[in-house]
Amino acid sequence: MARYSFRLPDIGEGIAEAEIVAWHVKIGERVEEDAQLADMMTDKATVEMESPVSGIVVELAGEVGDLIPIGSTLAVIETDGDGDGDVEAPPTDTPVEEEIVAETPGAEEASVAEVAAPAPVAAPAPTPAPVAAPAPAHDRQVLASPAVRARAKDLGVDLGQVQAEGDRIRHSDLDAFLRYSGGQGYHAPGASRARADEPIKVIGMRRKIAENMAASKRAIPHFTYVEEMDVTALEDMRADLNANRGGRPKLTMLPFLIVAICRTIPEFPMINARYDDEGGVVTRYGAVHLGMATQTDAGLMVPVIRDAQDKNVWQLASEISRLAEAARTGKAKVEELTGGTLTVTSLGPLGGIATTPVINRPEVAIIGPNKIVERPVFDGDEIRRAKLMNLSISCDHRVVDGWDAASYVQALKKLIETPVLLFAD
Repeated sequence: MARYSFRLPDIGEGIAEAEIVAWHVKIGERVEEDAQLADMMTDKATVEMESPVSGIVVELAGEVGDLIPIGSTLAVIETDGDGDGDVEAPPTDTPVEEEIVAETPGAEEASVAEVAAPAPVAAPAPTPAPVAAPAPAHDRQVLASPAVRARAKDLGVDLGQVQAEGDRIRHSDLDAFLRYSGGQGYHAPGASRARADEPIKVIGMRRKIAENMAASKRAIPHFTYVEEMDVTALEDMRADLNANRGGRPKLTMLPFLIVAICRTIPEFPMINARYDDEGGVVTRYGAVHLGMATQTDAGLMVPVIRDAQDKNVWQLASEISRLAEAARTGKAKVEELTGGTLTVTSLGPLGGIATTPVINRPEVAIIGPNKIVERPVFDGDEIRRAKLMNLSISCDHRVVDGWDAASYVQALKKLIETPVLLFAD
């Protein structure tokens, strides 16, 4: 018998360690060559580790949530043969943030992101946890993220019994199921039942978000400025363009706001910058690489629209849609999640009256449009119906003064309230 020490390779430039976010094997189980061993998360991406040999797993480096140094042993596999050896995993060309997995009651797990079937294993699959009732054979295929599936498994919930509001089951759908069924079957409508306490280990993407947000608030003296804007004319223009868009994507408010941001940046270069704390250097960027805060099942991600200043509203709408979908399905590439110089964050229809967004460090500003509301306004001696929107900006007070932030937003306001200027040379 031979033992292979599987060492964690360098899976990203400058990465010293990676977090275990999922094990696909257990000690004592047989693993086949090229089968998945584990999912490892770096600062920005999740990388699948595959076994270079077939054999029995005899050691694993740690538990989900543990940080493993690059070059250390991740797993030890006992194989048929002579001698011992160290093996490093091959690098993965296209890391992904999260994989969406389809499952049907009683069926083996299958990756939607990959076409190839998983490698067979000799050991039988573990007996699934009991559920209230099997789903009918004609039930639709169920989509859920690994985090949702893991939580459902821990709670003993059959995802085939959970109704989804969208195209796949999310944590909110699972929460709704638990409220009415306690995770073990439905009870009478209207009945009240306290949910059990649910300790959740902060790991993976959620831990990265927590670390980044805490570091941003510790290091950056934030201030937020909020201004009201009349978007009546812009909304009318948007409606006209959408009515005549042909096969082009539907326009939301965001592409127009991005155009306004890019057109005003040359006068206020301190807004489109990054601050190197250690080096004490502020870099003001000529190009606008705009981060777009996007909510996903794994947590908040910020894909980046490269050279936003060179794109028109239709091109921006297409790029917004493409990047948001890539982030939500876990297909965003590392280069699409890094290198931003300024971020926009929007809660969409949830909106809110005003927000105080947290800066995406090491950037120095973040802009947050809020919801549009209709209210009567005075226009001279007349009263008219207007569509109004508050716009928030949070800035790093070490780099941006309050006067500069207010002046920048006033420049944005001029373009937003007179939208023909967005298309003027």
